[in-house]
Amino acid sequence: MAKVSAVEKNKKRREMVDRYAEKRAALKAIIKDQDKPIEERFKAQLQLSALPRNSSKTRIRNRCDVTGRPRAYYRKLKMSRIALRELGNNGQIPGLVKSSW
Repeated sequence: MAKVSAVEKNKKRREMVDRYAEKRAALKAIIKDQDKPIEERFKAQLQLSALPRNSSKTRIRNRCDVTGRPRAYYRKLKMSRIALRELGNNGQIPGLVKSSW
């Protein structure tokens, strides 16, 4: 199990990303628009950098929904390989069979 504080911090980051997504997208559109004057683009760049760092999507860490483990994470299943194996061995994931030979 991961530390509860790490899992909660990641949840806060996800909420913050959702809260600031539209504002960040609008500022990035202004920055990338070459037709706008450079002063306006620079002002938008300063406004973007003034936003909280945790509102950036790249700050989110993929974590297992079951255990909170940050590594060996399957995006499609939203869980780690260890949690997948345990749930599969217990028969809680339909269609998943442990192979043996």
